[in-house]
Amino acid sequence: MTFGGLSTRWEPTGESRGLAVIAPGRAYSPAAPLLEFARQGLIQHGFTVQQIWWDTTARSQGDDPERWVRRHVEEALAREDADHVVIVGKSLGTHAASYAAERGLDAIWLTPLLVEPALAEAIAANAGRQLLVGGLADELWDAAVARELADAGCDVLEVADADHGMGTADAVRSAEIHLEVARAVDRFLGGLP
Repeated sequence: MTFGGLSTRWEPTGESRGLAVIAPGRAYSPAAPLLEFARQGLIQHGFTVQQIWWDTTARSQGDDPERWVRRHVEEALAREDADHVVIVGKSLGTHAASYAAERGLDAIWLTPLLVEPALAEAIAANAGRQLLVGGLADELWDAAVARELADAGCDVLEVADADHGMGTADAVRSAEIHLEVARAVDRFLGGLP
């Protein structure tokens, strides 16, 4: 599968342990660093990866973000028959949390919109293993909600100086943060059955 000439699906070397679906942000494509490093980690840990590429300009103001994201995730999984599914969402893509919760899917939520109660409740309701990644300089990250979710069993990486893109104004510090995130994703994937 391709999107604008780019591959959207990758297979691991050897037998696949399952399928990972990557749901990007509104203005953060699957090729952006956080999702690209997640893709590489997933393949390294034996997962087939299916990226979702979307044009958020096609989404009207009245579209419910959860329904819109869910439709894309359902379409990505429609032709799949995987025993183990992992959802990776960044920002807008974290609106897949209710879909993941209904199915008990393992998930990685990069900069989840924890200020939205329905989204935080969906994460809390998920019986699957989950990793949440966010920064205290991100106005869409709620540290108190993140602590509650950590107490409820979610793995949480919270970076004091990271913004919504998990970066800062300093390029070297931003690269260091991305390395922290890549390590957290690697640890999380290493702990999955």
